[in-house]
Amino acid sequence: MRLGLHRIELYVLRMTSSAFVMVLLTLTGVIWVTQALREFDLLTSKGQTVIVFFVVTGLSLPLLFLVIAPIALFLAVIFIYNRLGSDSELIVMSSAGMSPTHVVRPIVLLACAVAVVVGAMSIHIAPASMRLLRHEITKIRADVVANIVQPGRFTSVEKNLTFHIRARQPNGELRGLLVTDRRDPNQEMIYLAERGQIIDSDNGMFLVLKDGSLQRRTKRDQDTSIVFFERYAFDLSQFSGEPAAIHYKPRERTLSDLMSPDPADPYFQMQPGRFRAEIHERLTAPLYPLAFVMCAFAFLGQARSTREGRSAAAVAAVAATGVLRLLGFAATGLTVRSATFVPLMYLLPLAAIALGYLAGSGRLELAGTASLDKIGSAVSGHLGRLVRPLRA
Repeated sequence: MRLGLHRIELYVLRMTSSAFVMVLLTLTGVIWVTQALREFDLLTSKGQTVIVFFVVTGLSLPLLFLVIAPIALFLAVIFIYNRLGSDSELIVMSSAGMSPTHVVRPIVLLACAVAVVVGAMSIHIAPASMRLLRHEITKIRADVVANIVQPGRFTSVEKNLTFHIRARQPNGELRGLLVTDRRDPNQEMIYLAERGQIIDSDNGMFLVLKDGSLQRRTKRDQDTSIVFFERYAFDLSQFSGEPAAIHYKPRERTLSDLMSPDPADPYFQMQPGRFRAEIHERLTAPLYPLAFVMCAFAFLGQARSTREGRSAAAVAAVAATGVLRLLGFAATGLTVRSATFVPLMYLLPLAAIALGYLAGSGRLELAGTASLDKIGSAVSGHLGRLVRPLRA
């Protein structure tokens, strides 16, 4: 009997693992493609190489895994329970005297492995990749200024700031420059120059314009004033920021930085609650794979005799999981405002795990769980009565 149970658990574990990997790769691939398309301007307007493109888009994968892995595991569990139910394997197991916990045990084992990986991603890997991504974006901005203002191409360094040059000389001198600056909503500034040079000095990086004019038009007057100059220095230091000048957001910081931030940190002074919420959001992230699995177990753990009953149970499981995650987001938002709500962030997934296990194992009957089969049978009968006249 023990050997049979062991084989059944391995069978369930193998199926669930395969389904989880397939769903995870599919969801990650689809979402990564959408993210990659958003960053495609690295190859077009910003002239970066394919390697830089894949590095930048690949650095978002740990954060994607952190979000997608619990959902992929939940969908895999729903699929496995539906398959076991449709093939009447759950009914056979139940008739043989096996409790629902024998089926969920290998699934919980897989969920624990996913939780460990999610915890590592949440606490260390994802923040590190986000910091590296911020560093790479800073370097790309510097490259936009120093290297990839291509002749004959309008290049947007940032929103409402566009550069254009006619030609680049072998010695690095730029010819025929146009700079349009609309970052100030109250005025528009257009720089025109015959020649230019990018100079990197101890005081910062500057685009020195020579023999040109500055056209300024204010929103209030709508009048254009023109100033001619022989030499004008356009400050580019803000686009070539060194890594030491980067101010990391809470999501990009290490756990130790979040726990003991610099009191003089301007970001911490503005949003101290965001630091507190980020700490506990990382620590609670490994609980959600188990919570999602137990939500599925609560509604699908018991053997059901009708397909409609299983479908209704699956819909109920999806709804319960969605409500749980929304409540988790709400608890995080409340924790930003007050530390009083910190226990709520842990209570929600832990309560879902406990209640889900008790309900799935038959020790607790959730409101409406016993009536899912009746609802499914009623829906099936109603549809049958509607289809019968059409067949006649």
